Amino acid sequence: MRFLVLVLFLLNISYAGNFTLLSDDLGGQFTIKQVYNGFGCSGENISPELRWKDAPEGTQSFAITMYDPDAPTGSGWWHWIVFNIPKETTSIPANASRLKLLPIGSMESVTSYGVGGFGGACPPRGDRAHRYVITVYALDVDRLDLGIESTPALVGYNLNAHAIQKSSIISYYGR
Repeated sequence: MRFLVLVLFLLNISYAGNFTLLSDDLGGQFTIKQVYNGFGCSGENISPELRWKDAPEGTQSFAITMYDPDAPTGSGWWHWIVFNIPKETTSIPANASRLKLLPIGSMESVTSYGVGGFGGACPPRGDRAHRYVITVYALDVDRLDLGIESTPALVGYNLNAHAIQKSSIISYYGR
């Protein structure tokens, strides 16, 4: 039995792949480009360029989220939620949200700002720098049966239920 468990574990590792999220726009710190324009912040509110490689076998679609676990809400803050990204897609250009450059069929649902689309970083003045986790999900379904009014919790539940793998980049911003 132990041998069988070891073999299954090793097979799982060999199929894990190297699903990777990359961005020329993101580094250790957000720039004014990724900062919200509102709520007391004066940024450009531009969604970052994102690209990914080595999607796992069985991927039927992708989703992207941007989440701040440090927001003083008790439940974090959702800044961007995009799902139903076609499986052929491997990148999203900068400012895709604002300029409607997302792949056909993609949907942006409501964020914690109360509207759909990218909402940049805007932590409270004087807080320590917040972490912004940008994640791409490889999903086992070609589409989630959700609409633009779907809440972050509902989308998150569906993403986690259908995620094959995910990859993240973390950037920081404080003011």
